[in-house]
Amino acid sequence: MASTLFGTGAEIGVTRGFAEFHAGRPVIINSAGETILALPVEGLNAARWSEFIALCTPVAPRLALTARRAGALGFNTAAAMSLRLSRRCDADMVLAFVAGARSARAIHMQPAGAAAAAAIQLAKLSQGMPAVLAADAVSDAIARGHHIVSVDAESIAQFRAESIRSLTIASKASVPLKGGKRATFVVFRNNTGENPAAIIIGKPDFQKPVAVRLHSACLTGDVFGSRRCDCGEQLQLSLDRLEKCGGGIVLYLPQEGRGLGLANKMRTYQLQDEGLDTIDANTTLGFDEDERDYGAAARMLELLDCKSVILMTNNPAKVAGLASCGIEIAPRMPIQAPINVDNRRYLTAKAVRAGHRLNEALLSGS
Repeated sequence: MASTLFGTGAEIGVTRGFAEFHAGRPVIINSAGETILALPVEGLNAARWSEFIALCTPVAPRLALTARRAGALGFNTAAAMSLRLSRRCDADMVLAFVAGARSARAIHMQPAGAAAAAAIQLAKLSQGMPAVLAADAVSDAIARGHHIVSVDAESIAQFRAESIRSLTIASKASVPLKGGKRATFVVFRNNTGENPAAIIIGKPDFQKPVAVRLHSACLTGDVFGSRRCDCGEQLQLSLDRLEKCGGGIVLYLPQEGRGLGLANKMRTYQLQDEGLDTIDANTTLGFDEDERDYGAAARMLELLDCKSVILMTNNPAKVAGLASCGIEIAPRMPIQAPINVDNRRYLTAKAVRAGHRLNEALLSGS
């Protein structure tokens, strides 16, 4: 039963589990006929590995990986997989299987099960590495003694939708921007404490289609001017265009690195430096090509009473994502940022492999 003070039971459990994974603590995951103790691999070191092994004794933990990561290791599967760990295994070996090794055909893997798959999803929600150590749950006495939080697998699957429904407007204020632009910042809050924001330029007429840019946060590009991507340039182009066309909205979404989070984004950069493109780097780490969801953006527009948009994007997934949530898409407005020697390979991969509608002549340098 839902409570205005506590939320639903499912929401309480996942929120607490989310916080435990953020802190690097183990969580009990319950699924139909299965209960496991799961520890996020993010932050694993020798001391944490030893303590977790001792906590699980006499049960040996397994390493649960996404289907994408198993695929990168050479296994053809559509389900999360698990690897039984030997007594010789240590923290460094676990981390190598999660992010270092490119192939491992000699090992044996088996389906991870619903509870472990849910634990991986919880790790993703906490923006950690998409893998967990999993073992048959410890005794009730040990669980109570360590105050281990218990979460239902089904609740984790429903959590993203609940997070979108929980969005509310938290605050708003007028903010003068560089170049003389004036903006109204409308800040939202959801049940995980995230604060997506709508930056409203000018005075758009919400009775007509409004120019809108969905912009995923990019610390490296937006703040520090990184040349590895075109994010900072696209953001500035969007603001300039909105001012010239009489107003509109930038939805600034906390989806760094296509939803992977900043730490994982840096891990994909390391893989790109080793020769992978941006998409293969994501999937080698065990993520989908793009982990973003635009349901929150649609909800933000609804709360602003904006029902029809002229979407400023080259990404067809953004168009489809908003449309599937009931937002009417008026003509798409392309937004081509400058291409340089450092981001050409990145932008080419987005165009060729993800269908982004970019100028082929500019990409080829002709």
